[in-house]
Amino acid sequence: MEYVTLNNGLTMPKLGFGVWQVSDDEAENAVKEAIKVGYRSIDTAMIYQNEAGVGRAIAAADVPREELFITTKVWNSDQGFDGTLKAFEESLERLGLDYVDLYLIHWPMPNENLYVDTYKALEKLYQDGKVKAIGVCNFHIDHLQRLLDECEVVPVLNQVECHPYLQQSELKAFCKEHNIYLEAWSPLMNGKEVLSNEVIQGIAEAHGKTPAQVILRWHLQYDNIVIPKSVTPSRIEENFNVFDFELTSDEMKKIEGLNQNHRNGPDPNDFYVK
Repeated sequence: MEYVTLNNGLTMPKLGFGVWQVSDDEAENAVKEAIKVGYRSIDTAMIYQNEAGVGRAIAAADVPREELFITTKVWNSDQGFDGTLKAFEESLERLGLDYVDLYLIHWPMPNENLYVDTYKALEKLYQDGKVKAIGVCNFHIDHLQRLLDECEVVPVLNQVECHPYLQQSELKAFCKEHNIYLEAWSPLMNGKEVLSNEVIQGIAEAHGKTPAQVILRWHLQYDNIVIPKSVTPSRIEENFNVFDFELTSDEMKKIEGLNQNHRNGPDPNDFYVK
């Protein structure tokens, strides 16, 4: 495993395990398998409706709690200072934990104009020791800048859609300037056409690896935190086996040349689902 040190000194595994679109029962089994394989970072959210399953897997694990890094998120309908504090306690209860390592705002919803108040609730949770770090998801540069201007605690990371067809270079540069890590959701583009890209497949063949492993390796060398998802034991293991090879600078440049600014998910400025 490779680790990063976040801007508050907390260490976090660079490769984690995501459970988006996984049912509660499936999440329990998948997280148990992931922990067995060697994952130590688990990423869930209230809206995934599987925090309880994740919590059961954590409780059953033969790994001390302090060795696990658990992330969850406040959903759009709970935004605002008081709503966020209540939502956090409910997430904590479902997870069966005393604290979470990282708590995130799931979407900015800028037209609602609540994300600053929401973030201030995250700051309170952080100051009270209920979370070890706080951050955001799907924030554009202007959303981040507002937090930097109006809040006290710099987010440790910004979790956004990122893959070889959407490399987020401008956002990444801004985050790096402010010591904010970029964490990639949908790092494999949900298994869509990027996996069959000829450049990716050629690099995979050269290393005796799969296209998915090459893309995950690219993320790690691009200095992204990454959270692939799978419920299939063989894929869970495959996605973890990315520490025994390295891409050359030429291969990295070839993959960087694939960027199309192609967004598979919604633009955060337009996403208002509650």
